[in-house]
Amino acid sequence: MPPDGGETMPMTQRRYIPYGRQDIDDHDRAAVDRILRADFITQGPAIDAFEADLAGLCESRYSVAVSSGTAALHLAYLALGVGPGDTVWTTPNSFVATANAALLCGAKVDFVDIDPDTRCMSPQALERKLAASSATALPKAVVPVHFGGHCCDMPAIAGLAAAYGFRVVEDGAHSLGAAYRDADGARHMFGSCAHADLAIASFHPVKIITTGEGGAVMTGDAELDRRLRLLRSHGVTRDAGLMENPSEGDWYYEQVALGLNYRITDLQCALGSSQLARLPGFLERRRHLAARYDELLSGLPVRRPTVMPGHEPAWHLYAIEVDADRRRSAFDAMRAAGIGVNVHYIPIHLQPHYRRLQFAPGQFPVAERYYRGALSLPLFPGLETDEQDHVVSVLAEALS
Repeated sequence: MPPDGGETMPMTQRRYIPYGRQDIDDHDRAAVDRILRADFITQGPAIDAFEADLAGLCESRYSVAVSSGTAALHLAYLALGVGPGDTVWTTPNSFVATANAALLCGAKVDFVDIDPDTRCMSPQALERKLAASSATALPKAVVPVHFGGHCCDMPAIAGLAAAYGFRVVEDGAHSLGAAYRDADGARHMFGSCAHADLAIASFHPVKIITTGEGGAVMTGDAELDRRLRLLRSHGVTRDAGLMENPSEGDWYYEQVALGLNYRITDLQCALGSSQLARLPGFLERRRHLAARYDELLSGLPVRRPTVMPGHEPAWHLYAIEVDADRRRSAFDAMRAAGIGVNVHYIPIHLQPHYRRLQFAPGQFPVAERYYRGALSLPLFPGLETDEQDHVVSVLAEALS
């Protein structure tokens, strides 16, 4: 069985259909080739160009490109000063990296249950948890996850942040190009940080655009941007304003913080800028396919994704819910037919590592109930109409 998001493999009659995969064209290849022929393949001008392109798209003041989405999360938490004695709250309906990055800072992790319609963090559940917590148990940061490319209710979460004093990091690994409107009708792009301190993106091959591997952190705060850039490269600087002995000479640098090597390369950023130019087409195709799934699935016993008013999802995932007793048989039947359906996500608190941290089944019932019936159908720009028809046909037969 091929890895999800990887290359296609021959089937008897049809190609293998993964749940997601990259879309690379000749313009993308030419962009990378130009860097291979240039003076810099890392730490060069293509990184600055990609960061500027990304900030423009997201309508953010700053953008810092890094080596992965996980690196982006880790740096975002570090930039906020998250460490031992702190707690980070996120949603159980995410990949483990969202929580793991907080543990790697030495912090504790807790979770907030999801909204059954959006599968994103429930502002109501967050408010209840905050109200029930003592002042010493409040989180340092809350990390809503824009599941499947549908943005969380950020104005509501920002209102709670103002009331309770926590910082907000948007995990938008699924959401590049997504947007939402607030109660006044103002439109906000994911990554603008209109209702957050920081926002992270991922550029893994199955995401909205790809740099191979890669990620980014957006912010509107100049000091957070400075910290992110410092921590991205070992905590080392040549900025005289940050050094203790800046008069040593032009060769001189100082390590002024404990950072990491989370740098991204010019090769990756050249691909990223080329992919960003193609983003409108990617989003249009994903939205068309999502709308078509809505129509094709209307007569089947499945629960389709819900889009809240004023939201424009990026549609990284098209995740349905089926009867929990039939999910395994449907999954197996579709995989046997060469359709790479997947499940997003196993709730983080149910993972063995988190069970050892005293989490247990039943703590976040909405996320657990969603997981028992969850099934992600193939969705990527290169998915052909006849392939989508085939996916739905096999699903219908599996559920009949």
